Amino acid sequence: MSRKKGFFQSRNPVMSDRAYHKAASEVLDAGMAQSGQAVERMTVSGAVNKSLLLGALMLATAVFSYANPNPLFMYGGAIGGLIVVLIASFRPKSSPITAPIYAALEGLFVGGISAYYATAYSGIVFQAVTLTMGVFFTMLFLYKSGTIKVTNKLRSGIMMATGAVFLVYLLNFILGFFGIQVPFLHQSGMVGIGISLLIIGVAALNLLLDFDNFDKGEQYGAPKYMEWFSAMGLIITLVWLYIEILRLIALFSSND
Repeated sequence: MSRKKGFFQSRNPVMSDRAYHKAASEVLDAGMAQSGQAVERMTVSGAVNKSLLLGALMLATAVFSYANPNPLFMYGGAIGGLIVVLIASFRPKSSPITAPIYAALEGLFVGGISAYYATAYSGIVFQAVTLTMGVFFTMLFLYKSGTIKVTNKLRSGIMMATGAVFLVYLLNFILGFFGIQVPFLHQSGMVGIGISLLIIGVAALNLLLDFDNFDKGEQYGAPKYMEWFSAMGLIITLVWLYIEILRLIALFSSND
């Protein structure tokens, strides 16, 4: 692999297309295909089915957490989900186990934070869910119709933008220990709303990478467990998108 090609590879630890190359090559290197053993490969339809299963599991725990709001559920789900994602990132083979665990934990987080916002803003959860699904199907249409093609340059740009957002969030988290916040981040006013819209745009673009990696996994002949890995990546993006839309609606509501 050339340095130029390596530079344009996705830096996302969960949805990097490099992970699909590696998983597929490991199967071949092990000699499983040549030994006559049946090797199940990843398919787009399989990844879609796994995504639906994870979504249903997350919805179940989210409903429970929403009906029984508890900071332990919200923070425990967020921290636990992060730990599980890190494990899956380093060991994709564990995805059939870690992906459902992640979905359950993330549901606790989503339900808890939704309940928090719902107490302050009536109807905000329904609006956020509707807009999230609207963005999802819009990006899916743009991808499937070929209106937006995921090239190496686009992938690199999206991942750099995602990395920049992550660094801003990390900085805001660290400064929070000293009672300081990054200016305008999740604050009311035109600038704050503009920043939220920009972050939502980056999250929406990440959906393109998720869709593309579903196709890449099948194209590369990745092993079956990568369906769970791919489904978890999609759920991660959808949760991020939902939380950002939830915050944006809250900003608009606070300006009324």
